[in-house]
Amino acid sequence: MQPDLLPPLPATDFAWSRRRWLGSALGATAALAAMAGGVHAATQGATRRMPVIFIGHGSPMNALADNAFTRRLAAWGRELPRPSAILSVSAHWLSRGATGVGVQAQPKTIHDFGGFPQALFDMQYPAPGHPVLAQETVGVVRQAPVVATEQWGLDHGTWTVLRHLYPKADVPVFQLSIDYDKPPAFHYAVGRDLAALRDRGVLVMGSGNVVHNLRATDRGTPDGPVASRPWAQSFDDAVKAALAGRDDRALIDHGRLPGADMATAMPDHYYPFLCALGAAGASERARTTYEGFQSGTLSMRCVQFG
Repeated sequence: MQPDLLPPLPATDFAWSRRRWLGSALGATAALAAMAGGVHAATQGATRRMPVIFIGHGSPMNALADNAFTRRLAAWGRELPRPSAILSVSAHWLSRGATGVGVQAQPKTIHDFGGFPQALFDMQYPAPGHPVLAQETVGVVRQAPVVATEQWGLDHGTWTVLRHLYPKADVPVFQLSIDYDKPPAFHYAVGRDLAALRDRGVLVMGSGNVVHNLRATDRGTPDGPVASRPWAQSFDDAVKAALAGRDDRALIDHGRLPGADMATAMPDHYYPFLCALGAAGASERARTTYEGFQSGTLSMRCVQFG
């Protein structure tokens, strides 16, 4: 029986809309064809336990920008150990009733936005997929049904940051969708399941923003205004404090944090953070690799565990 997923929305709905019910029909038969692609040669031999990272990705324009955030991403990519593959949980692939995993041998670059310069639409991130590890992920996640599919790719929550982290696009990448029907604790639990992949050399990456409210955004340059909105800063500070003490319960129950009603009014960009948090061991310290705001209401906080 196929999961109850809404069809994909037109690309123009992605510009500033928060309506991201983006699941498509997830076909298990597609996984069989993708498995034939085998393992990309560059992935073999990686066995060390990988860290977990969360990236506040902000505007798609960061793909083109040379700013403090993108320069930090480039440096971070040089600091991280070489992964066998990257599993991205992006705020821009939402499903209903099931969790999808991309098993493409060569995932397409998805330009899921509108109203930006042509140079952004011309950009490609031709990283290979990893059908074998993607198929393994189907069995790793036990919180809910997981279905293999070729009907997505790499959306801008993934490729706009990876082009700075791994500019050669030579590390295999696959995505896991967010079941938007589920509560915060579910996404944390999915992350706990994904932790097993870290021992297979997989870099688990959440990509969203811990504060994300486009309706209140101060538009401007890609960097946006220096000052954050008071409610946005309050929530970001509360997340930082909870991370410092690894108060995971407070982060899961984020609606109680100051400013939450505005900061996570739509939690699509917060759920990838919970997934990354869950994939981190309880004793692993959270190391902030970047913090700040773009456009007043987009927290660019980036964190590494392990």
